[in-house]
Amino acid sequence: MGRERPNQSDELRSIGEAINMAGYVYLVATMDTKGEELAFVRDRLQQTGVSVRMIDVGTKNPPLVTPDVTRDQVLSSLSAAPPAQGKIDDRGAAIAVMAGALTSFLNIEYSAGRVSGVIGLGGSGGTSLITTAMRALPIGLPKIMVSTVASGNVAPYVDCSDILMMFSVVDIAGINTVSHVVLSNAAHAMAGMVQHVAPPARSKPTIGMTMFGVTTPCVNHVRTALERKGFDCLVFHAVGSGGRAMELLVASGLISGVLDITTTEVADEIAGGVFSCGPNRFEKMLAAEIPLVVSLGALDMVNFGSKETVPIRYRDRLLYQHNAQVTLMRTDVDENRSIARFMATKLNESRTPIRLLVPEHGVSSLDQSGQLFYDPQANNALFDELQSRLNHTDDRQLIRLPYHINSPEFAEALVSSFVELWGMRKAGMCD
Repeated sequence: MGRERPNQSDELRSIGEAINMAGYVYLVATMDTKGEELAFVRDRLQQTGVSVRMIDVGTKNPPLVTPDVTRDQVLSSLSAAPPAQGKIDDRGAAIAVMAGALTSFLNIEYSAGRVSGVIGLGGSGGTSLITTAMRALPIGLPKIMVSTVASGNVAPYVDCSDILMMFSVVDIAGINTVSHVVLSNAAHAMAGMVQHVAPPARSKPTIGMTMFGVTTPCVNHVRTALERKGFDCLVFHAVGSGGRAMELLVASGLISGVLDITTTEVADEIAGGVFSCGPNRFEKMLAAEIPLVVSLGALDMVNFGSKETVPIRYRDRLLYQHNAQVTLMRTDVDENRSIARFMATKLNESRTPIRLLVPEHGVSSLDQSGQLFYDPQANNALFDELQSRLNHTDDRQLIRLPYHINSPEFAEALVSSFVELWGMRKAGMCD
């Protein structure tokens, strides 16, 4: 069954203990422009009894205040030879290199148990640089980004992580009446988080599952059944960010098993829809070697915005206006084959038992006899391509069932498959 994994309460407790026992809150900024302000935050944190280290991620001039971790030390954490300081003329390229280096550095420090939290100070460039590294850190580790751009669209900086974005109000340029208060609040907020770690809310094993409106009956049936069996079920809306958030929680050790029932995000990745999962879907779940049951929910559709936003190349396709902001396009034979190839390529990398359940009578409420997206030919292209592309073993099984995805029989099959894998996992832990 792969490596032994602790139970959910142990996972949550270990995160809390790691944060409590870690040595430092890391303070990060381009210290050639924001050294004074970073030192101010350091002083406020030290007054609360929190140990800190300042990291310089500047890419041009020498730091204004002596850092605890120099930019050269950050760059040295790169696996490839780091570029010499001053050798990257393009600012965007310099930020990208330093972002990768900071990500590597903080991951190394976190793995060694030396990170209790991270505070960043930055404008647009610094915010992009620092939040790149923050997003790679586990959910639950305190992260505060004090930024001049935090009053606008912060989705590119936060994505699916738990970064706290704090608007600086004024530019981060000196200590004045406003910055004194804002930076002090950031320091004290971090002190509170690292000194008062929340205990685990529940001792139940936590599992994730994906849902769309058109697969709600199935997911609700599965959720109810598994809650009765003692699981804490987290349901994620399969709108791109939902799948990524679920996988991030898996990677952070906060989810112990997954029923990925609604994989519609893959259709958007293949056809250019607005709810794309990105090219790395499934990878974190497979790497975590958790019990995993996968199905094909809502792969009959690609999501776009209002009807006028549908790309011109798709205007003559079968479209359904779900609401004023969402237009659905029925996937065709070629797209379904591409979806199958994407999924099979990922799932063939599994190292522990997984199950792929196929609902042969339809993959959404719109995909059944008498409904707009009912298209057995397109579905069979998906099912048959998966059948041929998946490397079948005793551990990696594709199971075709003569049910619609929203039928009680199919939901019960999902539950049974997951309980089987969960039991195998528990047995493996006891070996």
